[in-house]
Amino acid sequence: MKRVIVTGGAGLIGSNIVRLLNEKGISEILVVDHLGTSSKWKNLRNLEYSDYLEKEEFLEKVQKGKIVKDYTHIFHLGACSSTTETDASYLIRNNFEYTKILAEESLRKKVKFLYASSAATYGDGKFGYDDQSDIHPLKPLNMYGYSKHLFDLYAQRKGFLDKITGVKYFNIFGFGEAHKEDMRSVVLKGYEQILSEGKLKLFKSYRPDYKDGEQKRDFLYVKDAAKISLHLLKKNKFGLYNVGRGVAETWNDLAGALFSALGKPENIEYMEMPETLKAKYQYYTKAETARLLETGYQEGFTDLKTAIADYVSLLRKEEE
Repeated sequence: MKRVIVTGGAGLIGSNIVRLLNEKGISEILVVDHLGTSSKWKNLRNLEYSDYLEKEEFLEKVQKGKIVKDYTHIFHLGACSSTTETDASYLIRNNFEYTKILAEESLRKKVKFLYASSAATYGDGKFGYDDQSDIHPLKPLNMYGYSKHLFDLYAQRKGFLDKITGVKYFNIFGFGEAHKEDMRSVVLKGYEQILSEGKLKLFKSYRPDYKDGEQKRDFLYVKDAAKISLHLLKKNKFGLYNVGRGVAETWNDLAGALFSALGKPENIEYMEMPETLKAKYQYYTKAETARLLETGYQEGFTDLKTAIADYVSLLRKEEE
């Protein structure tokens, strides 16, 4: 892994992958993103990379065959990651068409390619969360999940999944997400709420089999997500892989870990869920990780309490 492209390189997972590459002595990195008016440029501070391109300029160079050939590996993490985005055409352009163009050029130039799919492709979990099962029956609950699922299906139909790597990230949180506004994790939103109001707001449950705050997620620290992504691409592990801990924990568990990290007494307020979210809300996610572990990944996973404590320490350091 000598010369690397990281699209979405100023984002949460992308910037952590660049940081991990730097720790391994790799700095010949092209960072691609769309900085716009957001604050995510701050994620690029203290990172070493050889060049930066805005996504439209990068795409233009890719389509002219000018740039991919100069690199050995691509982490394609650039996308619209908003689960509430309602412009389906925008999502198709950003998450499907862009990925098609970059994947096909990578294959032509024999450059190793990893792209971000999503756990949102699994929908309500009716068909499970197994990355070794048929993906055709899956029914994502929102257009974001469908735009990711669309490329998974395309890559499978074209036979690409024997030559490229797709990663289905579960609930990723960690340092580098401050720019994500509404899409920030509950950890970061909760950190700010607790410091300003002394309490944390969580959605009520609207299903009798789940009490308020007992909805479950597979929470994964971004540092682990970066390690797993690097492992899969470096080891030439092709196909679709879940990237999660394989552990389902409740929002109440997350809240308890956050209050503990801040040294504050627990104070949770359960609030109404917006009507627009009720039909699209996932009550349970848990990655099946057997396929990942079979690749020889041995660096383990950071437990929720430890991860949140580390994240809080980084946030406090940033404020100093």
